[in-house]
Amino acid sequence: MNNMTTETMKETTRKVLGTAALFIGSFCVMGCVETPVKAQPSAAPSGLVDLTQAAETSVNAVVYIKVTTNSKTKTVDVQDPFSDFFGDFFGFGGGGRQQRQIQTPKREGSGSGVIISSDGYIVTNNHVVSEADELLVKLNDNREFKGRIIGTDEQTDLALIKIEGKNFPTLPIGNSDDLKLGEWVLAVGNPFNLTSTVTAGIVSAKARSMGANSIESFIQTDAAINRGNSGGALVNARGELVGINAMIYSQTGSYTGYGFAIPTTIMNKVVADLKEFGVVQRAQLGVMGNDVTRYIDDEKSKGNEVDLGTVNGVYVAEVQDNSTASEAGLRKGDVVIAVNGKDVKKMAELQEAISTMRPGDKVKITYMRNKKKDTVTAVLRNAQGNTKVLEQMDMDQFGAALKPLDSETKRQLNLPNGLEVVAVKKGKMADAGVEKGWIILQVNDRPMNTMEDFEEAVKEANRSSDRILWIRAVTQSGRLRSAVVELDEK
Repeated sequence: MNNMTTETMKETTRKVLGTAALFIGSFCVMGCVETPVKAQPSAAPSGLVDLTQAAETSVNAVVYIKVTTNSKTKTVDVQDPFSDFFGDFFGFGGGGRQQRQIQTPKREGSGSGVIISSDGYIVTNNHVVSEADELLVKLNDNREFKGRIIGTDEQTDLALIKIEGKNFPTLPIGNSDDLKLGEWVLAVGNPFNLTSTVTAGIVSAKARSMGANSIESFIQTDAAINRGNSGGALVNARGELVGINAMIYSQTGSYTGYGFAIPTTIMNKVVADLKEFGVVQRAQLGVMGNDVTRYIDDEKSKGNEVDLGTVNGVYVAEVQDNSTASEAGLRKGDVVIAVNGKDVKKMAELQEAISTMRPGDKVKITYMRNKKKDTVTAVLRNAQGNTKVLEQMDMDQFGAALKPLDSETKRQLNLPNGLEVVAVKKGKMADAGVEKGWIILQVNDRPMNTMEDFEEAVKEANRSSDRILWIRAVTQSGRLRSAVVELDEK
């Protein structure tokens, strides 16, 4: 499509409007970019919406992302195939699990992304860049830049990366809440390494939950998504970003009719947090439950009749201690039907509403109890049960320098893995009693082989309710040591 003239593009777009198509494109974070003049959809001679202007402006803000993952040494658990036979024969019992080191091959992959600000911030999917050692970003005009990761969020499958430069093309952000079923949308992306590909489809459903992420409220469309489309954008007929394409529903791995995009309501908050803090400030309501319709169906299958006073909302099956819901007085059996005055018909809509807020924000919850409606206001908390700001942890805060054990040290000390503490200064490690020369074997039960292992353990702990690192180590003389590093500020 790069070599097509404007007139040819217009004619091609008119021909594909009646078909299910591909949706990947670009978007822009609200408040972070210069807002271009919004393109107004016009009626094509055929009577259909003319999407040519939206397509022409979108392709320039969509980028191709090449991801390189270098070869690494990993320690894996393996099962000895003869352990059960010889173990039982000689009376030593079963088991036979061993640790072995393997060398992973160098891998390359690709995806799409969208420039959200003129100074080079780009949004894509977490699954596109999460294992990247190198990022190469190619623009529609064939310029290439090295990219760096600003932050990632596994729970929403979003990531923020950055290229250096000025005056990059961007797209205005639209409000995904305003999307209507049957509305035309465009997808711009790079499927199968085919750069700057534009296709069209309609919005098939909203607030769809697929069980792919822990927080999700997908826009469903009949636009096609294929390999390489991940991280592209869903664009409305006015040329505004309304979603980030993330996944397809398929039993074959290829497009079979439905694609799913992360709405901009979720994207805006995640990107703003990653940009400011490096980690998402995630508020939690603190309830476990399900869609009311699903709960009623489950009860009917057991022969039970249920009358909750509503057939829409989220049935509360459990309220977590020290949570926003417990403070608000919610109980098992309640049905949440609205958040801040906006109706909530299912769990995906509840997740979407809470995901747009931060710990410390006040939230108004409307619920049904014994078929009576009530509303309560509470302060949102995070997974730790407080409203403190979480910050990305770095090695300076730990005050220690670590390095992987070399093969000779492993041989002499008979160790399968480990990170050696080569220096300690004032910081969290010293406060916990960690000393120079310690060999860290495990952090929170995760074996330590590389610095990436340590960084992943820190990320997981930073998101957990405990926010501690339980370190198991050994000295150079073979004495076992342990330490608890607290991530919370004292």
